[in-house]
Amino acid sequence: MLNKINHIGIAVKNMDTAIDFYEKLGLKVEATEIVESQKVRVAFIPIGEIRIELLEATSEESPIAKFIEKKGEGIHHLAFNTNELIPALETVESHKIQLIDKKPRKGAHNSEIAFLHPKSTNGVLVELCEEKKK
Repeated sequence: MLNKINHIGIAVKNMDTAIDFYEKLGLKVEATEIVESQKVRVAFIPIGEIRIELLEATSEESPIAKFIEKKGEGIHHLAFNTNELIPALETVESHKIQLIDKKPRKGAHNSEIAFLHPKSTNGVLVELCEEKKK
């Protein structure tokens, strides 16, 4: 069902400051994009087979803005890759794991995503991702 860690999402107040830190570690930003539906600006930083996904709110109503207000900057979610998101969601739900998203929605990096509720995942916001071919 799951085949690798896709990315680690990190909520940041200032994207440029965060990017500067990772570049000082020798890492490079692969791409940036805005996900209007989530009111977030995203920067992708590859390291090995996974990516760090920096998340900066573009609006006070953004889930990232609310996360930072409540918990501060830091790890926001852990994302796992799957080749078949809908069957993965059905399997997860059959195990009585609470879903935030009962059906996939458009995510960053040309993917479809769905989140699992932290109440069912030991306090960790978990994202399932299916990358679509471009």
